[in-house]
Order: sequence, then C-alpha cells, then structure tokens
Amino acid sequence: MTLRPVLLACALCAAFAVPAPAQAQTRGLQEILADAPASAWRDLDPERTLYMDLEAGRVVIELAPAFAPAHARNIAALAHGHFWDGTSIYRVQDNFVAQFGDVDGEDPEKAKDLGRAARKLPAEFEREAAGLDFHRLPDADGWAPEVGFVDGFPAGRDPHEGKAWLAHCYGMVGAGRNAEPDSSIGAELYAVIGQSPRQLDRNITLVGRVVKGIELLSSLPRGPEPMGFYEDPAQRTPILSVRLASEVPAGERLRLQALRTDSAAFAELVEARRNRRDDFYKRPAGHIDLCNVMLPVRVAAD
Repeated sequence: MTLRPVLLACALCAAFAVPAPAQAQTRGLQEILADAPASAWRDLDPERTLYMDLEAGRVVIELAPAFAPAHARNIAALAHGHFWDGTSIYRVQDNFVAQFGDVDGEDPEKAKDLGRAARKLPAEFEREAAGLDFHRLPDADGWAPEVGFVDGFPAGRDPHEGKAWLAHCYGMVGAGRNAEPDSSIGAELYAVIGQSPRQLDRNITLVGRVVKGIELLSSLPRGPEPMGFYEDPAQRTPILSVRLASEVPAGERLRLQALRTDSAAFAELVEARRNRRDDFYKRPAGHIDLCNVMLPVRVAAD
C-alpha cells in the first residue's frame, strides 16, 4: 500500500518532466570544407601520384609507400617505363573490383619487359604500427581492434600485436597476386568498386587509393560471372597511359589537394557523419564505419 503514492508521484513526475533540450544541428559538409583553413589541406605528392588515362578520362591514384614501400617503388618504376601503356582493364566484377594492367604481367615467362622494375617483391600486408601518425575513429570495428586514418588512408591497428595495415575500402587499390603471398609485383592492380571486402585485409598488399575518377572504373560494364573477367578481349577498356604525376609537364597536372586527416576540419566532418542532426535525419546513428568516412579532395585554387 505504501508504494502506490510513491509510484503515482513518480509517474506524474515523468509525465510533466521537462524534455531534454534538442541536440544542436551539426554543420554540413559544404560548410565544414568551406571554412577549413589552408593548413587543413595537403598537396598530393607528384612523386607518389599516378595518372591513369582512359578514353573516358583520367583516374588519379595516390600511392601509400608508408605501408607498401617496395610495391610503391616498383609501381613507380613500371610507370616510368610506360609498362601499362596499351594494356587494359580486363576484369570488372560486380560489387567487388575492377582489375587492370598486363594480364600476363606477373608471369616472368610471359611478361613484357619490366625495365628497371623488380621481378620479386615481399608481401606487404601489414607493418609495424610504431612510428605511424594514427588518427583513431571512436567506433568499434568488426575487422580490427582499432581503425582510423594514416596520411589519408583508412587503416586498421592491433595494439597488442603492434601491427597496422590498410583497409579494403571503396576506391582502395591493391596488387593482384597468386596463391603465394609474395607473388605480386604491382603489374596487375585492382580498385575496390563495391561493398568493402574487408576479409582481404592483411591478405593482399594494398598500394594506395583512387582519389579522383573512381566513377570511370565503377561504371564499367560487368564481366561474366563468377569472376568478372571479359571473355572477349574486345570488351576490355584500353589504358592509354599510366604515368607518375612528377613525369607529366606541370601544365598538364591536376592540382589536387586532400583534406588532412589529422586536421580539426576532418574531425568535425567525421562527427557530422556519425551524428547527422539536420532536418532530414530524425535519429542520429552515433556510429560510423571506417569505409563510410569520405576523404574530401579538391582542385587547388590558383
């Protein structure tokens, strides 16, 4: 009997409680980027930027020598030797990858002249985490104990193992290999064009990411199942050339800048996407997946 008045009082308190103040709206992407200072942007290094020119336009790839130094050097050497000029995109698998290069490029008996490029490379699936400027995301990840960004690249980290690795997010570029871990030299590359195949993390060497022109790869006609290889070579997309930006005349380069992932503007962008509080979103998620964090890239102002 003595509990009823208390319960009634609590019910009345709840009924007439002052509602919690609504969360303030977060700024949108365009506002964040418009207000980002010049120091929040970094110029792409022409020594580690590739231009892959197709008939439909240019695909720009930023290499990741901090994670795959041997592959980055070899890819630069292959580009210097015009290895990929006249090759093709020969595989497009739906919701997975677009693969390009020399179909026989990894076979030493059939490969074109590799010039000064190495014929054998180590597997570079992961590296020591020490020394990396790792900017961790606040949310849990199903594929790594910790995830975040290093120099603009999505990465995983295991603090107990002391290892870090790049993640297979949309637009990331990897080096195709055979069954042997050290069977890639960078002659066959692929870009992720579907839902992030994170099961490949720490199983294939990721060498960089597409920073501009990914739509030129993701919109290509799919090859037949199960693997997406074009049965008819005439269906392949020709590659006109692949060059290092540093070997392209300055007047022909794209002056691209990427938002620094160690900047306050990037941190605000991540939070704005974790908890969208504009008029459209009625329930903020309070979570973001590593591969759903975009890397803003812009053409530098003159």
